[in-house]
Amino acid sequence: MSREPNARLADLFALTGWSKGELARLVNRRGAGMGQQQLSTDTSRVRRWIEQGEIPRDPVPRVLAAVFTERLGRVVSIEDLGLARQRRTGAFNTQRGAPPEPERTAEILTEFTGMDLMLNRRGLAAASTALLGGSVIPLSLYDWLSGHSVAQAADRPGARQVITGSMARPVVDVYEPGPVGAQEVDALERSVEVFRSWDASRGGGLQRKAVIGQLNEVGGLLTHRHPGALERRLWIVAANLAVLAGWMSHDVGLESTAQRYFVIAAQAAREAGDRPRAGEAVSRAARQLLHHGRADEALDLMRLARADGKQRSLPRTRAMLNTVEAWAQASLGRSQEVGVLLGEAEELFVQESPEPAPSWMQLFDEAELHGMQALVYRTLAEHDPGAARLAEQHALEAMRLRAAQGRERSAVLDLLTLASVYWIAGEPEEAAAQARLALDSIGYTSSHRTGDRLREMYRLTDRYRGTAQVDRLRAEIRAAVPPARRPPE
Repeated sequence: MSREPNARLADLFALTGWSKGELARLVNRRGAGMGQQQLSTDTSRVRRWIEQGEIPRDPVPRVLAAVFTERLGRVVSIEDLGLARQRRTGAFNTQRGAPPEPERTAEILTEFTGMDLMLNRRGLAAASTALLGGSVIPLSLYDWLSGHSVAQAADRPGARQVITGSMARPVVDVYEPGPVGAQEVDALERSVEVFRSWDASRGGGLQRKAVIGQLNEVGGLLTHRHPGALERRLWIVAANLAVLAGWMSHDVGLESTAQRYFVIAAQAAREAGDRPRAGEAVSRAARQLLHHGRADEALDLMRLARADGKQRSLPRTRAMLNTVEAWAQASLGRSQEVGVLLGEAEELFVQESPEPAPSWMQLFDEAELHGMQALVYRTLAEHDPGAARLAEQHALEAMRLRAAQGRERSAVLDLLTLASVYWIAGEPEEAAAQARLALDSIGYTSSHRTGDRLREMYRLTDRYRGTAQVDRLRAEIRAAVPPARRPPE
């Protein structure tokens, strides 16, 4: 028993508004519903958990995770509650420098997706909107990506373990899938392509639950032994699905959930030995931070995502990473760095490669390259107005190339980028025309990101308010954004 208070549990308990007696009753009731009739939690036990750091025996931590998950409307794992017991094997050992065993990653994956599915069933997931602060990359993953020694990682300021799952089984009803063969893995790989195509077209809202369910299933498969090549393919499927789950979660505003999935994706890629795949997953977390205006943190993640990239990543992958880092530099108003990064991205994009691009890079085509360049220069234009014309050129080219692709969400984002450029450049009539085109299309997607970009563009209309055309447009924008995310008048 620890004599230190459990700060994690105390903080989450404070958010619930419960008394200690209420929590005790909820644990007993939920435990009985799970078939654990023997639980007899009382107020004094809850006090010992919080004030003395006592860790209750299984299944109480699992029950607590389920109770807090339901109350807070976001996935709360056993480790989030500070109730994970130390294991003698499988956990990261700083003396040996060994990464966690694959079974550990699979169990983290299945616990987290299991809790997320439970939230989907109960309709509570919409409440999880907060983005986590601080470092979210576990030390072992940081070391593997960056090549730092364990001693260097321990000395790095601010580094800490990511909040992940525990070794406990998920608190949901699941069956135990057995080992699979090559044909089943082929089918799983095809399913990833279907989900990815749907996400690119309509946004993450409608298929998120299906992706999480598939990922949960793959996590179960990975608890069994498979031949080496087959197991590596399964880990890549897990990484691809986790990135999709993260991107879809971000797309519908579930920010802390999205962060966790990006880290799980990088951990799965590590188990497959695929650094470029892990780097792309980390770059998604950086893009999420940029969406929320946290450029310095995004740059830190991009340095990690790009570590050792020239040795392992294909030119097109490096081009994609350059565009994300350029977005971070643009957010900080650094014109010279933006020019260097985007110039190099264009050169890398057209380089021939003896290897085909991996499936997860297929969507980074010429249209996406121009779309990202447009976003970067539009961001820079708020610091350097001369970047507006470059943003316009790239946005128009992205829209031309996307016209026949069926990627409605990307097309809406391009329109919003172009409208923002025109507001910045002092061309309100052109800006209003593009904004109305975006408004006409936005209903076809289930993306909160488009709403966030719409609100950001709305901010730029403020200097033109007072004219009839702009005032009508501002009213239409407010009506198009859900009340909880609606911009002020």
